[in-house]
Amino acid sequence: MKPLHCALLALTLALGACSRKAAEPDPAQAAAAPPPPQKTVIDTQLKALQRAKDVQKTVDQQKAELEKQMKEQGGG
Repeated sequence: MKPLHCALLALTLALGACSRKAAEPDPAQAAAAPPPPQKTVIDTQLKALQRAKDVQKTVDQQKAELEKQMKEQGGG
């Protein structure tokens, strides 16, 4: 019975040592700029999607300008 108690005590101490709270980060390091995001497999697709959204904005702006010009010229 005694070896079982020793084993349980050792296990409890080992688990207790692992459960310590992590040290607080240094405020000077926390204020530093975050590291750049890592590249992923879908970066090219995300860039293409953003380009498509930008093109759509340009098209929408041009459409709005044409409609405004037509309205000014009385074309309705």
